[in-house]
Amino acid sequence: MADLFETTAAPPSEAPRPLADRLRPRRLADVVGQEALLAPEGTLGSMLAARRLSSLILWGPPGVGKTTIARLLADETDLAFIQISAIFTGVAELRKVFEAARMRHANGRGTLLFVDEIHRFNKAQQDGFLPHMEDGTILLVGATTENPSFELNAALLSRAQVLVLNRLSADDLERLAQRAEAELERPLPLTEDARSELIEMADGDGRALLNLIEQIDGWGAEGALDRAALSSRLARRAAQYDKSGDAHYNLISALHKSVRGSDPDAALYWLARMLQGGEDPRYLMRRITRMAVEDIGLADPQAQRLCLDGWETYERLGSPEGELALAEAVVYLALAPKSNAVYTAFKSAMAAAKSTGSEPPPRHILNAPTRLMKEQGYGAGYQYDHDAEGAFSGQNYFPDGMKRGVYYVPPERGFERELKKRLDWFVRQRARRSED
Repeated sequence: MADLFETTAAPPSEAPRPLADRLRPRRLADVVGQEALLAPEGTLGSMLAARRLSSLILWGPPGVGKTTIARLLADETDLAFIQISAIFTGVAELRKVFEAARMRHANGRGTLLFVDEIHRFNKAQQDGFLPHMEDGTILLVGATTENPSFELNAALLSRAQVLVLNRLSADDLERLAQRAEAELERPLPLTEDARSELIEMADGDGRALLNLIEQIDGWGAEGALDRAALSSRLARRAAQYDKSGDAHYNLISALHKSVRGSDPDAALYWLARMLQGGEDPRYLMRRITRMAVEDIGLADPQAQRLCLDGWETYERLGSPEGELALAEAVVYLALAPKSNAVYTAFKSAMAAAKSTGSEPPPRHILNAPTRLMKEQGYGAGYQYDHDAEGAFSGQNYFPDGMKRGVYYVPPERGFERELKKRLDWFVRQRARRSED
């Protein structure tokens, strides 16, 4: 039964094989784009040199070599290579895999168990790997496109090293294209611009590039195809975006930081990336409004109102016309003066409120609607600010015995420059009246 999970031999040479399979690297040194890990001084290179390979989690986007690296690691260490997918493997199948690995281990040979999409296993299934990893029955190599910190159990992560595989660069993809041309024994029938368009279409995915090249080769085109001709025949690969996954959080972070960094062009780019990926514009409008509150605040009080108006505009117009209102809000926020003074002040005030517990307000600012409360001193000595000079009494409004807190410190930017003048005046008046 165990042999059902073991890698089968390559098909006969006369059987048709996809180009991506024919070009699969046979040595780790042939893997494109992951040199930082595989070089002699890299993480994997050092492990192999020391003959001390540990369990691994390979984290990276599709088509960057996760499966290939796992297979070649097994070859380098003379381990049996067993490949399963978390999508199609249940508890019963896992038991069979573990039992076969246990028997193999008893006969003196180890097992490298490669689990594709490992993040799709639930907590109980992930826990099932632990005893077999600890007693050496298996060396686990998991592959995931999602952030392991969020998707994998802490117990599993503590027993495996996470390695990040990079999206393939344009130069990496060009090297793959050249290998494909050598395998096909003919150059691709593309102009220079069309070749650049092909690289862009692959979007960092080596497997996608080789599949596109195989399609182009099958056309048997006479003469070189230009960019327009290529685009009309091939569909651009959909951008990698999962509204509940890593890309979602990475791109909203990029949008937020571009706005905070006063870069409207970058902010528009990330907004467009998210909209093209299918993100809900209402989610984006909520986050954009938060940017106005958190990063602009009172430096431009109009910013929050403009975001709310843009939100309402989108609700009335819908997509795609209403998305322009989101773009206007993003550009306005990026160019607005920035201040997190209120955001910082509120956090400090919350911390102070937590630390001072149940301290009551001073009695002079308490209302006294009953005689008993008046007898207890409620409201005694209160000074009505409108009757004071400058409509400012300078009384203490913090709890008795509590050191006066200073939380809001407006910067000299935007509208808060005017607020700082007002605040400074109150500070001076309070100091003067405390001396009287």
